[in-house]
Amino acid sequence: MGHGHDHGRPVTATGRHRRALAGALAVSVVIFAVQVVGAVVTDSLALLADAGHVLADAGGVALALGATLLAARPASGQRTFGWARAEILAAAVNGLVLAGMGVYVSVESVRRLLDPPAVEPGGMAAFAVVGLLGNLIGVALLYRVRDASLNLRGAFLEVATDTATSVGVLAAAIVIAVTGFTRADPIVSILIGLVIVPRAVRLLREAVNVLLEAAPADVDLDRIRSHITGLDHVRGVHDLHVHAVTSGLPVLTAHVVVDDSCFHDGHAPQLLDALQACLAGHFDVEHSTFQLEPAGHADHEHHTHP
Repeated sequence: MGHGHDHGRPVTATGRHRRALAGALAVSVVIFAVQVVGAVVTDSLALLADAGHVLADAGGVALALGATLLAARPASGQRTFGWARAEILAAAVNGLVLAGMGVYVSVESVRRLLDPPAVEPGGMAAFAVVGLLGNLIGVALLYRVRDASLNLRGAFLEVATDTATSVGVLAAAIVIAVTGFTRADPIVSILIGLVIVPRAVRLLREAVNVLLEAAPADVDLDRIRSHITGLDHVRGVHDLHVHAVTSGLPVLTAHVVVDDSCFHDGHAPQLLDALQACLAGHFDVEHSTFQLEPAGHADHEHHTHP
């Protein structure tokens, strides 16, 4: 016995906030164009590197936005959940891009410590302020929706690191203008790299957990088991599996041992409704599939677990 669902057009957590992603992407494209112009005008390698950083992050946001379009495509006989998993693949790619950018920033910073470039600090500061204001707009667009999905979290982290980079460029420009200490730029870049890498690793780890169908971090299997076995007529539960197809779309399956009388007095459908209501009400698991079985049935099954 199970629960039928329509996977025709799944609305994922990221898809519900597509406008925020589109707005952040537009802002990133404008910042990139401005910083490229600034790098040419001021001959600032720092601004040029920051423009490359923004371009990489804009690509990540564009990838996340494109993934929401794929995720909204209808399900088919071969893809029964549609393209919802595309969002997690995009989140993994975003994590790799962030990690690569963090490594690049760190390596480039060391090179600049050894051979600091000459820059024009006044223009560098002016273009850094433009980038900072634009990134703050992007942060404002994504801040309230950043925890809705891994993709939105990745996009927010990318815009946030862009903001930190702009602050770093501005701070370096001020220090260079006041003291002439040109190594301020690579020192700030090293600090930014130290911020980027751990966040990228965390995003990658969470995306990999979803791809490996690990139980979501906010799901307590012991509590779920306790709630199920606490229902009337339920004797036990085994083969309990929980995983997420994508952020905000957890899926649960379980074999539930019930009183034999449920199969004779017509009580099984009501018990199934109670199980599904329990999961949806207490754990926000809307998609659950249960196999109701009498005591002793598990003896005929193979490869089960508690």
